[in-house]
Amino acid sequence: MAQLLGNTAFNKWLQRLLAAVLLGGQVLVHLLGGKIHRRNVLEQMAIVGPGSLLIALLTAATVGMVFTIQVAREFISLGAGTAVGGVLSLALIRELAPVLTAVIVTGRVGSAFAAEIGTMQVTEQIDALYMLRTDPIDYLVIPRVIACGIMLPLLTLLSFIVGMTGGVLVANSMFAISSNVFFDSAQNFMQISDLTSAVIKAAVFGILIAIISSSWGLTTTGGAKGVGQSTTTAVVTSLLAIFVTNFFLSWLLFQGLG
Repeated sequence: MAQLLGNTAFNKWLQRLLAAVLLGGQVLVHLLGGKIHRRNVLEQMAIVGPGSLLIALLTAATVGMVFTIQVAREFISLGAGTAVGGVLSLALIRELAPVLTAVIVTGRVGSAFAAEIGTMQVTEQIDALYMLRTDPIDYLVIPRVIACGIMLPLLTLLSFIVGMTGGVLVANSMFAISSNVFFDSAQNFMQISDLTSAVIKAAVFGILIAIISSSWGLTTTGGAKGVGQSTTTAVVTSLLAIFVTNFFLSWLLFQGLG
């Protein structure tokens, strides 16, 4: 019986994942048709960007400081203390800033998307949109996709700056590494392609979060209990998609670079 229930839940998850893929195709078609509700886009951008800014920056500052504590001691013992800033900059811009920012947005915004749209689905508000000749994809999904695709790269870049600031404060106060040495090292290690890769990753992650959360909301059934289950599963699926996609993006963007 437990195995049967597990298979049923997994099959349902696969069906909803396929629905999310199809929703992504519909979003692309609608975007090519120029169907954009600008007011909704601006509202969602305010929710995704300023609403997530403080927690994203606090996380970035903490990560930058902790990473510096862990790395600086080992590098100084190896006589490579001047490379601490460069290593931190690469770690932040290539992986930590895009991924951690996406995780934060998933927990804060993705869950809200799934819960809001899921509630609209079980209370038949989605059906009311159809009766008003309003496509839910144009009205609900596309504004969220655009907002996440634009704001997540901006949050990522700000997180990188704050993470570097936290790192240099720790390096200077605890390990006597001057800020000039720290930032010169970062400048020598980083390339323009690293910034580009961070923006690409963040935009892809933002689009995934919006599509998966919206799709899980639109396929919600079972009343209030179903809304809670959809919200939880949407967050877990979004995180899984971020981590898997991050591997393939890293492989495509950084393979062959020395």
